[in-house]
Amino acid sequence: MSMKLYVGGLAYSVTEKELEELFATEGAVVSTAIIKDRDSGQSKGFGFVEMADVKEGQNAIKNLNGKEVSGRAIMVNQARPQEDRRSGGGGGSFRR
Repeated sequence: MSMKLYVGGLAYSVTEKELEELFATEGAVVSTAIIKDRDSGQSKGFGFVEMADVKEGQNAIKNLNGKEVSGRAIMVNQARPQEDRRSGGGGGSFRR
């Protein structure tokens, strides 16, 4: 079973190929994606890497979290499903 990882703190210059090469040191990479601004095409400084199995994903978290890449320390952790990231409800009121 594969494991999807969130990778944050990326320098805007990092490419998907560089990300794949970095994570390939920890195991088989299924896919990589760097999230980009839809208008400018500029990297948003984070992305996702899918590792072939959970053990390789855990090794990548252990060995690559905090590693310096292109002058910046990256953050690597297990990606959460999108529904878990939504904010919890409206909770505000409009004041006049």
